Amino acid sequence: MEKIKHPDQIPSTADRISVRQLKAIFGGSIGNLVEWYDWYAYSAFAIYFSASFFPKGNPTTQLLNTAGIFALGFLMRPLGGYIFGRIADQIGRKQSMTLSVLLMSLGSLLIACTPTYKTIGLLAPILLLTARLLQGLSVGGEYGVSATYLSEMASKNRRGFYSSFQYVTLIGGQLLALAIQIALQQFFLSEEQLSEWGWRIPFAFGAILSLVALYLRKNLEETQAFENQKQKPKEKKGTLKELLKHPKAVATVIGLTLGGTLAFYTYTTYMQKFLVNTVHMSKEQSTLMSFFTLFIFACLQPVFGALSDKIGRRPLLIGFGSLGTLCTVPLLTTLSHTTSQWEAFFLLMAALVIVSGYTSINAVVKAELFPAQIRALGVGLPYALTVAIFGGTAEYIALWLKDWNHETYYYWYITFCIFLSLIVYVFMRDTKENSRLNQDTQ
Repeated sequence: MEKIKHPDQIPSTADRISVRQLKAIFGGSIGNLVEWYDWYAYSAFAIYFSASFFPKGNPTTQLLNTAGIFALGFLMRPLGGYIFGRIADQIGRKQSMTLSVLLMSLGSLLIACTPTYKTIGLLAPILLLTARLLQGLSVGGEYGVSATYLSEMASKNRRGFYSSFQYVTLIGGQLLALAIQIALQQFFLSEEQLSEWGWRIPFAFGAILSLVALYLRKNLEETQAFENQKQKPKEKKGTLKELLKHPKAVATVIGLTLGGTLAFYTYTTYMQKFLVNTVHMSKEQSTLMSFFTLFIFACLQPVFGALSDKIGRRPLLIGFGSLGTLCTVPLLTTLSHTTSQWEAFFLLMAALVIVSGYTSINAVVKAELFPAQIRALGVGLPYALTVAIFGGTAEYIALWLKDWNHETYYYWYITFCIFLSLIVYVFMRDTKENSRLNQDTQ
């Protein structure tokens, strides 16, 4: 005789997830990976192509110029957050994500084909900037819309877990860029070949991958949350006027993003240059170190996301804010003086474990703050503004302070920003228990 299960052992409908939802989450996540690969390929290969777009000189100065364009690309992200957020709230999440990946593909193709400074002079950095601005516009829309899509597709009691795959694939984009870099470094090209023409390969590859993402996104299903509010008046959906009716939620997004984005870009995007320029590792050692730490970092995201489904979002955010405030200066100071690769690995890994308290759940926290008709814009625009100001300028400020022999000031700058976010985490309500996503089916 079959044993009758106790009611507590039977999964509730809030825990179950359908095949349709799983396919949507997979499709949305893979598309997200391809888009972020295109974005991060720029940073990963900057150590090789910086000399191709700027006059010869001090390597730090060339990296500074490249980082400046990286920062300018971030300035387009708020505009992308507005345009694609508005499209997602008014026309659909699926259509918005499809358009954003097309734009990213165009930017990657332009970088792959742009001649060097030696060939066309000032036009080379101008075309590089144009391509980066297109990519910034694309990725500015990608974050808010994909965060909204994954959060709306997830089952009620597993939102932290499933939405964490946004950062799994976001980090996965970096890993793919680094994996291609390692393969080119170790097996196919010399450093001279990489610097002369090999750096173009990942951008051409990214343009091709975007076609795969386009196919996946064209076959996605729309979320039920969007469908339920589809008939609402147009002026109630995806407008700044409607967004400004939620000032507390907007301020919360800015506050919780401030320290998290700066820490994230420091320990991921900028770290590869830091290991070469400050710790004095070789480019190959730096790339391998970044790859393995980022791989473990990606694996941590669902673990922390699932934990937030059990204990709430706020404890994880407070943990990140507290440890980030206390440990940033000691970690970076020790890392800058280490001569051991293993010590560098464990220091960097400790920093990434701390940052996971933010990265794993920040997408779902933001999505839980807004109603469906304004969610994509509400998540994307204030986030993109904050990232443009703090995340996008992170490596530029770090390199600028290093050039002026005041690199340690940057460590304190990160600490102060994380502390400001900690104040927000302490006073905000836990969005798991007060989620606007729960109202979408009512």
